[in-house]
Amino acid sequence: MSRQFFVSSPSVRAPQRWQQAFPDGIAAVEGEVRPIANSGDLVWVSTSLPGWERLVRLLATSERACPVAVLSYAPGDDEGIQALGAGARAYCHALAVPELLREVVQVVRHGGLWVGAALMSRILGAAGRALPAVADEPLLQLLTDREAEVARAAATGQSNKEIAAVLGVTERTVKAHLAAVFEKLGVRDRLQLILRLSQQGVPVGAR
Repeated sequence: MSRQFFVSSPSVRAPQRWQQAFPDGIAAVEGEVRPIANSGDLVWVSTSLPGWERLVRLLATSERACPVAVLSYAPGDDEGIQALGAGARAYCHALAVPELLREVVQVVRHGGLWVGAALMSRILGAAGRALPAVADEPLLQLLTDREAEVARAAATGQSNKEIAAVLGVTERTVKAHLAAVFEKLGVRDRLQLILRLSQQGVPVGAR
């Protein structure tokens, strides 16, 4: 990510720890952020901001397709599912230490989702039942052996770069396998992949 943006308002300011994590971060109102943020940037949105879910969805689905991280002062299952369902790539506590906030950037930069292992576990239990039912055929049988390897690795939170290193292939190849996995399993991102595999009893983990 080349730049970090925080969407502010007269009543919502960037948390002090966010400012410490990103000294060069840009805090600006929605109307200023949207025209200049692009897919190479990460936009942080606080749940304290009125209409935050609408904004996350707008940023995530715009032509620029900005990755979005949601900060919450009272993170919880329902709100986390709401944020990720709107298209956020990360969901974490607004008072997280600067080191953790920088880690979030690294995970998102490598194509991953960040919600923390403990919260991911709770979200899996809460959201797994909401996914459409799938065929009785074990999901991994729908994939080639290599696609199944990539799917398992991605579901444990490994980045494309890490998967490529383990399997001895290029990141481009990993991306191609993931695209095939998403299409065959009917999911749109890594979180839904984890949920789908967990629903079918496939052992998965989270970063």
